[in-house]
Amino acid sequence: MSGRRFRNVAVLMGGPSAEREVSLRSGRAVAAGLERAGYSVSGIDIRGRGLDMPAHVEAAFIALHGEFGEDGGIQAELDGRGIPYTGSGAAASMAAFDKVLSKRRFETCGIPTPAYAVLSGDGVIPMPPPLVVKPPRQGSSIGCSIVTEAGSWDVAVREALKYEPTILVERYIEGRELTVGILGNEALPVIEIVAPGGNYDYTAKYTAGRTRYLAPAPVSRGEDAACRDVAMRVFKALGCRGLGRVDIRLGGDGVPYVLELNSIPGFTETSLLPKAAACAGIGFPELCGRIMELAMFDRGR
Repeated sequence: MSGRRFRNVAVLMGGPSAEREVSLRSGRAVAAGLERAGYSVSGIDIRGRGLDMPAHVEAAFIALHGEFGEDGGIQAELDGRGIPYTGSGAAASMAAFDKVLSKRRFETCGIPTPAYAVLSGDGVIPMPPPLVVKPPRQGSSIGCSIVTEAGSWDVAVREALKYEPTILVERYIEGRELTVGILGNEALPVIEIVAPGGNYDYTAKYTAGRTRYLAPAPVSRGEDAACRDVAMRVFKALGCRGLGRVDIRLGGDGVPYVLELNSIPGFTETSLLPKAAACAGIGFPELCGRIMELAMFDRGR
């Protein structure tokens, strides 16, 4: 890779969150991709909320999903050491990771998002089904349930409360499941997700062959433009940089309702950002290298 800023890099993976195993898979794939792109790579398995970085490392590729990876924790640590890293800074990572903070930012910026309520602990059902119940600071659909009738409300709430004392309840948008990857300042081709039974849960996400991915998505030019446009609006509204993935429900009314932004999307064999990059003619090693070369840190900490 010509014009490379870094040679010795670390891939940070694992971590203390419920997404540890997925992160390890992402990290191993990224490490292999960076090696193919010509980097000297140190894979680092993060097992707590600390960081032991080899002295020769010039920059870090963050492949940590969930807590400490996406909540701004590792970013603040790297900022303090002056080590460039991939993806968004600490403040933007925190805003993207907390779905309640994200929803509030979407509302402020006029970005369409499903109606929602925030409950502290269990409580009465806040709106008629169908609903989505989820812990607001988890990824990979962990603790997430679709409630189609009032009788399944209590079970969904108990599942979400296993992970956090606060739950986010959203109106379920009937429509199509779409996602838009972002690389640098470019929105990549839209991908449609066709999950079994319409439920893109943890198993559907990480079991090869279980879910169909239509890449690029068979949408109209207008729908494609609307999804890409709203994805970039979300990226900018949250102050993100480098890479991301915006998840959308395209409603029957043609409105792209934003669910969330993933500041550190997956890099496993079933992950969506690499699929979107491939649609744009960007192979996996090149994708990893381009993200690596966007690494930076926030000064003044």
